[in-house]
Amino acid sequence: MNIVITGASQGIGYAIATIFAQAGHTLLLCSKTPANILNAGAQLTKQFPQATIHVTTADLADKKDCIAFADWCLEVGAPDILVNNAGFFLPGNIQDEGDHVLEQQMASNLYSAYHTTRALLPAMLKLGKGHIFNICSIASLNAYAHGGSYSISKFALLGFSKNLRLELKDSGIKVTAVCPGATYTNSWKDSGVASERIMEAEDIAKMIFAAAHLSPQAVVEDIVMRPQKGDL
Repeated sequence: MNIVITGASQGIGYAIATIFAQAGHTLLLCSKTPANILNAGAQLTKQFPQATIHVTTADLADKKDCIAFADWCLEVGAPDILVNNAGFFLPGNIQDEGDHVLEQQMASNLYSAYHTTRALLPAMLKLGKGHIFNICSIASLNAYAHGGSYSISKFALLGFSKNLRLELKDSGIKVTAVCPGATYTNSWKDSGVASERIMEAEDIAKMIFAAAHLSPQAVVEDIVMRPQKGDL
């Protein structure tokens, strides 16, 4: 299968890439930082020689890069699985966060998935099958302190996922919204929070892998995951 994963050089994206590489699939991966995605590709190729790994650089906050990335993927073939994971977190409050924070968060966390999906969908529709995973957040479900524009963008990504699911339900293409709570990635390393208190990126990857291997007539619409001891 062809597995397309955005924001794949580290954290949740890299964990998802790892579990599909272990299964021997063809991976098409991107990140906006060239050194990071090249390193990730090299590590995956060395660790999982049974997989075929393709990597490229793309800043998916830019619509042109979304379309270019999709065209690059389609040179290999239509995606069987698309994981829209690109994005980043900027904490803040709506009343005093900086100018253009909303635009930045929407571009990275929503428009990246929107434009990439639209560019790849015709090929997936032609196949008549596939699975799209949008990495949302617990912030997509409830307002929380210092969520600001990040939370707005993640609410929007969940709305995108629900509308896409409705549109595609008769096409053979599944859509799953993934809403993880605190997950240990680089952004938590200097937080002072013990790694044992929050989830592992591999936990998210395992759930996505399982959801991707159900019968054609079944879909997990939403995956909601939290640390056992609750949100931070």
